[in-house]
Amino acid sequence: MKSFNLTRHPRFYWQHTLMVLLMLVCATGFASARPGDKILNRPYADQKLIHLGFSVGMHFQDLKFTHNGFLTDNNEQWVAEVPGWSPGFCVNVLGDLRLHKYLNLRFSPGMYFGSKTVQMIDFNSVNDGVAAVTARQEVKSAYVVAPLDLKISGDRYHNSRPYLTAGLMATFDVSKKRSEYLKFNTSDVYLTVGGGCDFYLPFFKFIPEIKFCFGLTDVLAHNRPDLDEDPETFKITQSLKKVKSNMIVVTFYFE
Repeated sequence: MKSFNLTRHPRFYWQHTLMVLLMLVCATGFASARPGDKILNRPYADQKLIHLGFSVGMHFQDLKFTHNGFLTDNNEQWVAEVPGWSPGFCVNVLGDLRLHKYLNLRFSPGMYFGSKTVQMIDFNSVNDGVAAVTARQEVKSAYVVAPLDLKISGDRYHNSRPYLTAGLMATFDVSKKRSEYLKFNTSDVYLTVGGGCDFYLPFFKFIPEIKFCFGLTDVLAHNRPDLDEDPETFKITQSLKKVKSNMIVVTFYFE
């Protein structure tokens, strides 16, 4: 069986960089809270029923392609991949409801602006394991997002408090759609898991967080009447069984 390699090194570099960044931020917060510290910033902040805030951050979009092995009349077998990540920008508002000493319900609607590049090749034309890219499409998006998360916090240690999150995030893409190789649905739902740390500063809480988002629906538009007269373009869609979207989101909350 033939094999091919699309360059994915930038993706792995970003994964390692994001994880190291989060660990360094959390480690810095714990290191700054020494046992001899006597001043607690905002000691009663977590006893409020409702917290409000906002956030800014960046996100990285990905697509997971499932191919069906479709062969064209010319014996072409097309495969698609997102070879690397490009950072996008996100901004949210935050509403936090205290349910329990260790549990909070968070709603943080906002906007995600980003893009990703899809590379497509004819698998049957690959020689010596080298993939020559024969088609490329840049997919731009402007998502209206509505994340709902359960925040599970640990005990406060001086001026820091780690936590984990789990929840769902609905998205709606309001960017203009064009007739290209691939067309994607405007709505999706993500399962989200993440973690972060509350840092208690004198006048507000600073909260860095990383979240992993896994799309639950097939976002590929399989019915393409706009390509009825263009079979050379439609063959890419015909080669895909389903496409799911994933994201990594790095957020900095101010509460």
